[in-house]
Amino acid sequence: MSKADELAKKQKDISVAEFFERNRHLLGFDNKRKALLTVVKEAVDNSLDACEEAKILPEINVQIVEMGNDRFRITIEDNGPGIIKKQIPNIFAKLLYGSKFHTMKQARGQQGIGISAAVLYAQLTTGRPAKIWSKTGSDKPAQYFELHIDTQTNNPEIVKEEEIDWKKKESGVKIELDIDATYQKGDQSVDSYLKQTAIGNPHATFIYTNPKAEQFIFARATDNLPKEPTEIKPHPYGVELGIMLKMLKNTECRTLQSFLTQEFSRVGPQTAKDICDAGGLFTNMKPDELQLPHVEKLVEGIKKTKIIAPSTDCISPIGEELLEKGLRKEINAEFYTAVSRSPDVYRGIPFVIEVAIAYGGAQTADEPVRMLRFANRVPLLYQQGACACTKSVVQTNWRPYGLSQSQGSIPMGPLTIVVSLVSVWPPFTSEAKEAVAHYPEIIKEMKLALQEAGRKLGAYVNKKRRVADQQERVSIFENYIPEVAQALAKLSGTGKERIIECMRNMLEKNKEYIQAHKEAHKVEKKEHVDREGQISLTGFENDE
Repeated sequence: MSKADELAKKQKDISVAEFFERNRHLLGFDNKRKALLTVVKEAVDNSLDACEEAKILPEINVQIVEMGNDRFRITIEDNGPGIIKKQIPNIFAKLLYGSKFHTMKQARGQQGIGISAAVLYAQLTTGRPAKIWSKTGSDKPAQYFELHIDTQTNNPEIVKEEEIDWKKKESGVKIELDIDATYQKGDQSVDSYLKQTAIGNPHATFIYTNPKAEQFIFARATDNLPKEPTEIKPHPYGVELGIMLKMLKNTECRTLQSFLTQEFSRVGPQTAKDICDAGGLFTNMKPDELQLPHVEKLVEGIKKTKIIAPSTDCISPIGEELLEKGLRKEINAEFYTAVSRSPDVYRGIPFVIEVAIAYGGAQTADEPVRMLRFANRVPLLYQQGACACTKSVVQTNWRPYGLSQSQGSIPMGPLTIVVSLVSVWPPFTSEAKEAVAHYPEIIKEMKLALQEAGRKLGAYVNKKRRVADQQERVSIFENYIPEVAQALAKLSGTGKERIIECMRNMLEKNKEYIQAHKEAHKVEKKEHVDREGQISLTGFENDE
């Protein structure tokens, strides 16, 4: 037997579960502290997506119990629509199984890895199965499963299955996992993640019990659900050559023109004809007969043709008003503002950038500003330095807005900055979804949004400084009124008491003027009743 034959016998398939079993760091399980956060994050993201798709205001209960020896029991329960019996094993115990990978619309989960990876991590570190409860209606029994993952085949192993009487109000899902982990408070903790999630999802309520048996309730700030995104077709500008070959092979369209109009968004009959003309192709060519040279011409024809930007119905931004409400609810400050940019595209994929800032209050002035990064309403707590959000903040000049900033660094000051990206497909730097890639189009939009918010902050800070300077001058003048009055009395022959009275009257009018301006700063946002009778917040107009 030759050496080649011996080597050939060693070759075999690797299942995706086996791959991530050895490379769990790619999914965010590279240390015990981060593993605790990742498990909670994946379960909460799934719950929020499920509730929003079912048009239910989310109420999510997160409980972490310390069992000793770096072992924790994590329980997440939601009030969503539940999961039908036959889907439970695949959703929780089969990697790369999901409904969102092939859809062109905004969602938190995308690849069908997250929650099943959490189940895999629990299995690897404690050997205990994941426990799942699911109820799809008040008149239906609850389903209970205990699951493992067969890593060699990437298929679920059902340890236990039964119908139970779960005293649940209507419907929902509950998952319980035992994992090896470490709990610490701080900016990269579960505590911080849930607080930031409450800011990015002001329509949700979170009830959180930490391992110290302390309970926190993050109440919703609005009863209005986000606008439901709708699925769209891919935009021609975002399709690469290999993807185009695959689409041409799999399409059921009989002509190239019908292929372009039916498989892509923003392409009508005339635009399809213009693309074919630009690429030197006939509109009646059969898609499955096109060879590589033809496809290359087709892609070039798309680049030469002016096509309307993709529809933004597939994404659902937080909105300036709700983003500001979420920030006010969780951050104690004196000035708030939010900016939502118009939609833009990268690689043909639509996205929207939103920015909010909270200034002053109880925040520390001699430390770098606090950054909160979001992608599709999900907080990003790790890899801040590698993220496009951080790069855009560093590249923005904050000195004109009243903050100190060294060259190439994050500014200093009592400020919290929120940068949010919503997109059909956020370009993350890794499978763990911890940082946004540095696409020029995305960084440009982030910088423009930060500059717009910064100008509003600068107007507030400068006005506050002018009022403080004027108040200081008044205080100094008040201290010297007796001496000035005495000198004026000698020069003018008028009684000293009369001069003091006139000067104090003048001073009182000046104080009233200053106080009016201070009140205008203190109430930089005013309440008003909108058309639906809801209480909302409107921007405070700075006087010139």
